[in-house]
Amino acid sequence: MTDPLPPTPVLETARLILRPYDLRDVDAVQCIFPQWEVVRWLHAGVPWPYPHDAAATNMADCLARRARGERFFWAITLKGGDDELVGRIDLWPFDGKVRDMRGFWLAPELHGQGLMTDAAEAVTGYAFEVLRWPFLYLTNAVENRASARVKEKQGAELIAVEPREYVSGIGQSQVWRLDRDAWLARRANPCA
Repeated sequence: MTDPLPPTPVLETARLILRPYDLRDVDAVQCIFPQWEVVRWLHAGVPWPYPHDAAATNMADCLARRARGERFFWAITLKGGDDELVGRIDLWPFDGKVRDMRGFWLAPELHGQGLMTDAAEAVTGYAFEVLRWPFLYLTNAVENRASARVKEKQGAELIAVEPREYVSGIGQSQVWRLDRDAWLARRANPCA
């Protein structure tokens, strides 16, 4: 058993505040999440069609995992906004087996604005600069080019393609590895 993770910190970017995910987010999740654009490339464990109480059920599970120190869960909110959740990003340590350590989703009307790259950079910074993790394994459906682009912009290396079950069915998953030293070097010299 690894040591429990520390409490979820608030992280900020120029456009976002990532705050700990909590009960006030249930209604926003239940409103935003059950859209095909959001769920189709998520793992097959996500219930679909999304039940009317699924956000509350998932929240209870997330809060229990957070209390045990297993994962970080952040609500993505717009800076200068009303503190309302517009997406979520999660981070968890490598278990020695499953090559996947971060997941995210964002309200469809906010896609294509670089917001998820901002959120991913903040969470990656926390993983590498504060927690000092040596690497992150990241995944996405091959068809999910927007998610792959976030990894490419971060400097992750594509290391495998393997089958995976998604809400939309069986597909191919890209597995990426982002190393701490390479990410820190890119941040220190963004023009290189």
